[in-house]
Amino acid sequence: MLQPLRASLLCFALLINQCWQSRPATALAQGQALAPAATDPDPEIQAKIRKEGMDNSQIMRTMHFLTDVYGPRLTGSPNHKNAAEWAIKQMASWGLDNAHLEPWEFGHAGWLNERASGHVISPYKEPLVFEVLAWTPSTNGALTGKVYQMITPDSPTEDELKAFLEGEKGKVKGKMIMVGKHRLFPVSFEPENKRMTDDQAKARFSGSGPGGPPPGVRAREQQQQPGQPRKLSSREINQKTGEFLAANGALMMIIDTAVEAGPQGRMDQRRVRAFNNRNFDPSKFLPTAVISNEDYGRITRVLADGTPVELEFNITNHIYPEGKTSYNAIAEIAGSDKKDEVIMLGGHLDSWHSATGATDNAVGCATMMEAARILKAIGVKPRRTIRVALWSGEEQNLLGSQAYVKEHFGSFENPKPDFFKLGGYFNIDSGTGRARGMSVFGPAEAADALRPALATFADLGFVDVRASNSRGLGGSDNGSFNHAGLPGIGVGQDPIEYFNYTWHTNLDTYERIIEDDVKRSTIIIAAALYHLAMRDQMLPRFTPETMPALPPARP
Repeated sequence: MLQPLRASLLCFALLINQCWQSRPATALAQGQALAPAATDPDPEIQAKIRKEGMDNSQIMRTMHFLTDVYGPRLTGSPNHKNAAEWAIKQMASWGLDNAHLEPWEFGHAGWLNERASGHVISPYKEPLVFEVLAWTPSTNGALTGKVYQMITPDSPTEDELKAFLEGEKGKVKGKMIMVGKHRLFPVSFEPENKRMTDDQAKARFSGSGPGGPPPGVRAREQQQQPGQPRKLSSREINQKTGEFLAANGALMMIIDTAVEAGPQGRMDQRRVRAFNNRNFDPSKFLPTAVISNEDYGRITRVLADGTPVELEFNITNHIYPEGKTSYNAIAEIAGSDKKDEVIMLGGHLDSWHSATGATDNAVGCATMMEAARILKAIGVKPRRTIRVALWSGEEQNLLGSQAYVKEHFGSFENPKPDFFKLGGYFNIDSGTGRARGMSVFGPAEAADALRPALATFADLGFVDVRASNSRGLGGSDNGSFNHAGLPGIGVGQDPIEYFNYTWHTNLDTYERIIEDDVKRSTIIIAAALYHLAMRDQMLPRFTPETMPALPPARP
């Protein structure tokens, strides 16, 4: 078997080499060890960008429509499609070209929660603070029942959870099931940092020092130990338990938001974070409420006294079969002598459903739309085409941007002709904080090529650009480009309230946006965008010899 394998690898290597040898001359320059000389930033253009971005900004108006009018924007829902249609009409009104919706196959019906109420009706009277788990069924009117709290094992394997659930079969029928223990958050006396100091930002974007990793790196569940049976995450436990309850006659599933949220920080003070039924099929699940940590705790303590608790829920959800096709929203500023080469920028338009999706990520979309609007308004004539992309399916694992990259560019291992014509993709997706730095997938020379255009924005809080060699598929939509071996550029921001308060929660609304911060970000991104659109050469890329290997697939 080894000889045929070696032959196959040799053929694959020759094919990749031919693709790189046949790419355009502009792309060939990227493979050199040294970067081409960077175009000096134009002080007059930068001054115009600053003035337009500060004096004539449209970003808060855009935010109003994406959040107040069309939010929340769950992938597959009519809200999302309506928001995408509004966005392309708005960009067309600013003079952008080729504004259109580009379909991709989501494969699941759309879902929308229309109304929901929940109350404790005995032994006390109290409305509950909760959100509905997405892609779960309605209650078909008011549903009343007594509560049974089922304490699932901590971090079980799949076999351990299955054995536990078998022992619960006779206890769940006709009951409202609270799944898991209550998680108690002690009062914190540590102040929460909302901004990075310049020293912290510089350390973060130099890749060393106390600043740690770039902003936006999200905590994950505890890693599995090699050679040990795989432990289920809290969301996997809830998913398998919900399917078990649906099959065994339970009325409702009720989850503590602190458990549903996983390891992503504190979930107290009535914040609620709700995700989805992961099989996307309401017929195979049961009505499910993710309730506030405080409500879950109170019910837990009353049950512990031996006092029965009775709840009532009335939930109306709607299914949209047409949601199986979702859409990315695309618009362009046409290039001139290098119009076949493209600089892209974007963010994800889809959101979760607990609020109107302001910081995650309407503000990212509004920022990128505004950056393009600024360049159009000041009348620049970019050499390369500038393309705005507002993605869907990001919250379901970057599905919209993955579909787009696969369709238009392919990958390093299987490139399409336009793979060599993408000069960079800018992405922003960490809330309302100012842009403090950028991370570009490529050799050190790629960061060097961007740095001169952004050095003049220290007064707006921007500190530096760093290079990245990670092809991991995660974080945000620049990960889809990096994974394919393309130059994705992530914008790092001040944390403000993002991961601890607004990210995926019922607090993520228009009011959480800091107008001055987002104006600064649009100015910085517009300047970087213009710089890459005007350079003689595209960003340096990894060569075939230096391209990082794809990471192993996650289990």
